[in-house]
Amino acid sequence: MRTYVGVDGGMFDNPRYILYQANYEILCANRAGDPRDTVVTIAGKCCESGDLIQEHTKIQAVKPGDVLAVLCTGAYNYSMASNYNRNCRPPVVFVRDGETRLAIRGETYDDLIRCDL
Repeated sequence: MRTYVGVDGGMFDNPRYILYQANYEILCANRAGDPRDTVVTIAGKCCESGDLIQEHTKIQAVKPGDVLAVLCTGAYNYSMASNYNRNCRPPVVFVRDGETRLAIRGETYDDLIRCDL
């Protein structure tokens, strides 16, 4: 039996798992200090069989509204992202010594339809 955790991202903003099974460290960010004792498969929102972020990974037991962090997604992850299924690409935030800096703002639906006629 598998336990699935659904997230609001997916293969459109992180295609690396479906392309070559990139291995990630994932945690429940709002409860990072809790033990990672639950094995789950993390699935995206695109309703595709390959829309996965990670399979059989240990994280904290998640609840609705929790925030998952996929740590260190790689230097080219953002450049590989797309607007598949008309999804907006997320923002890019740099974090250093507890300080954050917005590097790329998240797209809006207005951004997506900007070139539509």
